[in-house]
Amino acid sequence: MTQHLLITAATLPDGTRADLRVQDGAIVETGSGLSADGGRVIDADGLQALPGLVDLHTHLREPGFEQSETVLTGTRAAAAGGFTVVHAMANTLPVQDTAGVVEQVASLGAQHGYATVRPVGAVTVGLGGERLSEIGAMAASRAAVRVFSDDGKCVSDALLMRRALEYVKTFDGVVAQHAQEPRLTEGAQMNEGALSSELGLAGWPAVAEESIIARDVLLAQHVGARLHICHVSTAGSVDIVRWAKARGIDVTAEVTPHHLLLTEQLAATYDPHYKVNPPLRREEDVLALRAALADGTIDIVATDHAPHPVEAKECAWPEAAVGMVGLESALAVVQEAMVETGLLDWSGVARVLSTTPARIGRVTGYDAPLAVGSPANITLVDAAARSDFDVARLHGMSVNSPFLGRSLPGRVMAVVHDGRPTVLDGALLEPAEVTTA
Repeated sequence: MTQHLLITAATLPDGTRADLRVQDGAIVETGSGLSADGGRVIDADGLQALPGLVDLHTHLREPGFEQSETVLTGTRAAAAGGFTVVHAMANTLPVQDTAGVVEQVASLGAQHGYATVRPVGAVTVGLGGERLSEIGAMAASRAAVRVFSDDGKCVSDALLMRRALEYVKTFDGVVAQHAQEPRLTEGAQMNEGALSSELGLAGWPAVAEESIIARDVLLAQHVGARLHICHVSTAGSVDIVRWAKARGIDVTAEVTPHHLLLTEQLAATYDPHYKVNPPLRREEDVLALRAALADGTIDIVATDHAPHPVEAKECAWPEAAVGMVGLESALAVVQEAMVETGLLDWSGVARVLSTTPARIGRVTGYDAPLAVGSPANITLVDAAARSDFDVARLHGMSVNSPFLGRSLPGRVMAVVHDGRPTVLDGALLEPAEVTTA
């Protein structure tokens, strides 16, 4: 069935205003004063238009951990946050280390329709760090996997990491490394420093991240392969990535929204909602991460959306699970940390939350966003809005957000995924509305 949609008077990332006509999943016309031609009209006057957001680092938990999240609930959360593509990490049960499992996850995303789900393949069998997974089979599968990661665990064996880089190079894939030297972080609970000693919590030293990044950029240079660094969190890591890029090494890096805004001081509350891996760092690290994102040393923002059931967080800090949900709050946090501080404009937001993560993940259709002929993946934001972030804003199964009760800017008002609305007038559509829109 032919789908018609007209978005009127939207402010594009470059600051210009335009109408966007959508038909059969693509943008077919742009201009001003376009007629509706009988289709649905979205009034975007006063709203900021962005290409649909792309998350390179999402934990959807299904299969195996459906008490925390499912593909349906996770992609509903994604749509509510403005995302049209999410990359689903491999630490499921069974692990996403075979063609069959990644095809199952991708199919669930297509069935529900809220966002495109691109599975991330495990680097090693069962995330065990002992032998490579079926990397080639996953790449050749219907899921067409291009990103491989043992995230949650580090590929700490240098020879295995080298072999993985050599393998993905053959089909233009990328290894996304969770940079954490395991021997240096045994029992770690928070950032290592004076505060961890004061609080009596075992420290997670910056060098445990930085040493793995240093090793891996050299391996990537030696092999000539693409390397991506997950959730960079220290100023020292920024220095290493900057050095590697200056040498022409094909490395990209991500930062999470929470590492752009929150600091280790929050651990003093002993509130497990602030327990994350890598841990919240010093104010100096936060400022270095912001500057690196602004100048392109860090390429993208990725949520590391990590849902957990209530009982995994409402307990003593040492026993609590690590991780935070982040899909619904990511854009607002980036606006506060980067746009309102003058470090990024909205064109820069589109770069770090859409076009560049799409390029790293080899997602097609985002190279010329919001242009005639491109797939209609569009996010409309009321950038002038400001409100307290509350549980009503969360649409997944878990509520372990560190931003609950915090005033945040911006509000996602509408989202179009492959030409079909998933959010209208600030409200998430129900499944039947998404699949029949």
